[in-house]
Amino acid sequence: MSKETINAMVPKLRFPEFKEEGCNIESFGELYTFKVTNSFSRDNLNYESGKVKNIHYGDIHTKFSTLFDITKEKVPFINPSISIEKIQEENYCIEGDIIFADASEDLQDVGKSIEIVNLNNEKLLSGLHTLLARQKEPKLIVGFGGHLFRSGAVRAQIQREAQGAKVLGISGTRLSNIKIGYPNNKLEQQKIRDCLSSLDQLLSAESQKLDVLKAHKKGLMQQLFPAEGETVPKFRFPEFKDNGDWEETTLSQVANYENGKAHEQDIVETGDYVVVNSKFISSDGEERKFTNTAFCLARKGDILMVLSDVPNGKAIAKCFLLDADELYTVNQRICRIIPFNVNNVLLYYILNRNPHFLAFDDGVKQTNLRKEDVLNCPMLIPKDPIEQQKIAECLAALDALITAQAEQIGQLKQHKKGLMQQLFPNLNDINNG
Repeated sequence: MSKETINAMVPKLRFPEFKEEGCNIESFGELYTFKVTNSFSRDNLNYESGKVKNIHYGDIHTKFSTLFDITKEKVPFINPSISIEKIQEENYCIEGDIIFADASEDLQDVGKSIEIVNLNNEKLLSGLHTLLARQKEPKLIVGFGGHLFRSGAVRAQIQREAQGAKVLGISGTRLSNIKIGYPNNKLEQQKIRDCLSSLDQLLSAESQKLDVLKAHKKGLMQQLFPAEGETVPKFRFPEFKDNGDWEETTLSQVANYENGKAHEQDIVETGDYVVVNSKFISSDGEERKFTNTAFCLARKGDILMVLSDVPNGKAIAKCFLLDADELYTVNQRICRIIPFNVNNVLLYYILNRNPHFLAFDDGVKQTNLRKEDVLNCPMLIPKDPIEQQKIAECLAALDALITAQAEQIGQLKQHKKGLMQQLFPNLNDINNG
């Protein structure tokens, strides 16, 4: 065995007590064997009644945890009318099994997997577009494989073995070719499993906090703005309770409008100005392109809105409130709204994904908002500028909390990604050698 191979077998990061322990590399086919799965579609499944539950590949892609605990997941039953008598007992899932989704439209997700860690004595089968893998011998402890098969080194191999164009697939035969590196000592496996599982639990808890904050904001928005047919909100700050009805108006009465200009021919790798396009706004400013030529320079306090999107798109009428001067230039199919006689932050919250704009989306063809569609947007605004400011500050403070929470989750995910890269051997050098 070459020195390079020996080095590749050892992960970069090891718990001190295991530094002298050995590691193994085997092919997936040496470690695992495949069991028979079924091809029941969603029409054959339900969430109300049945004796046997079923894993659908779509649920692996969208909702199941890496370590699958049946008591914590919403898993459909096979309809009682479906005959399952001929399914052999060995093809029912057991704890420690790995289930792969064998098809995906996205290379990043092809071969995505879960490990069954708790069945709670329930009956479970592996269904449509899945591969059910079971260890030939118990070399990996329950809960270790789930993390192992999500590691970068293994995922990269699975993606290389995937086949197809529009829809990508991974077969059992090709999956059997990939190399698996793991520590011999099961106590080390247990320590790695516990480390990553505790991080997953922390991520889950922090994600729940984020969901609570978002739900709180949604509820607050419904209370702080008048409901349809009403002229005052349900909740009003005490000092403004006697201020009377909010004023009915349209956007044209409180803001000027300018269409963005094409910058596609002037994009550079780094430049003086950020080009505000649909991707910039839909990613909350994360995805950026640059130019040295500002054809439609925007200013701090302007509100920029997406005018075009695919049917049922998430970007149409999404807004971005500018936080700086001399930095942003507005691309075509984005409009620049310049507020006057109204608090610009409050106006941002009123306009962002406003139902008036969303009603132009027929769900069939692309939505293209026109200047008059935007300027005719009806709205209610409190007459007192101080009340406008107080509502704006309340919502902005909540958004700051949401942003901070999202950033914390992002940092935790980066930390986990780093751990996953270092706690498992990088086998790419061996496979490419």
